[in-house]
Amino acid sequence: MKNKIIWITGATSGIGEELAVQFSTKGAKLVLSARRENELDRVKLRCKGDVLCLPLDLMKSEEFDEKVSVVEKHYGRIDILINNGGISQRSRVSETPLELDRKIMEVNYFGNIALSKAVLPLFQKQKSGKFVVISSLSGKFGFFLRSAYAASKHALVGFYESLRLEEEKNGVKVSLVFPGLIQTNISQNALSKDGEAHGELDDNQAKGISAEKCAQQIIKGIEKDQLEIFAGAGELKAVTIKRLFPKLFHKIIRKQSAT
Repeated sequence: MKNKIIWITGATSGIGEELAVQFSTKGAKLVLSARRENELDRVKLRCKGDVLCLPLDLMKSEEFDEKVSVVEKHYGRIDILINNGGISQRSRVSETPLELDRKIMEVNYFGNIALSKAVLPLFQKQKSGKFVVISSLSGKFGFFLRSAYAASKHALVGFYESLRLEEEKNGVKVSLVFPGLIQTNISQNALSKDGEAHGELDDNQAKGISAEKCAQQIIKGIEKDQLEIFAGAGELKAVTIKRLFPKLFHKIIRKQSAT
């Protein structure tokens, strides 16, 4: 990772922040993006080496071409784009207004792929580059109170698996990341049915691995060029159970706490 140009969205908390810190210790040159510039500056202070703070709102895709130009002018290239930014949800399907489904899709899916579409021509020109896409275990199966969130994470998988096949010839790679239960503020920031922050740390989230350990697992997978990277602990077994024993999986998952 030494001297690699790595662009991380959602870099001001949780997984994104820890990825930034750990990549910096490996000698990478970073671009950190999120909406709050003061928080980007705070994370920059935790990092070593060359760091460019670039505020970015995933709902303002019309600005992405300009953002890519800023990075290219500053560093000359981009080696890895880590699409980590996004929002979660805590509301039942029957209580969730369609506008909230649209907002979650706009941030988690359309904002995500719009930035990749803006970066892709540079990757094609370089004949190299990697997209690292932070999906979720909810990108493998749905769960209580996360219908729109799970839909957005499933959608990312389909999009990037297709992109991977199309762009292999241009030296472009894709790693899909599926974090399980991680101790971050994702549940506090998740949107409730009224569009406000959930504001509570889920019990399941609190029992997860640390964001630091999660970042270590992700970086290890990136360094190994894994197509799919799973980060977490025992909860990751659910993916195998669902694939091999779908009826058993349903019996197990329906008994799990929604939060």
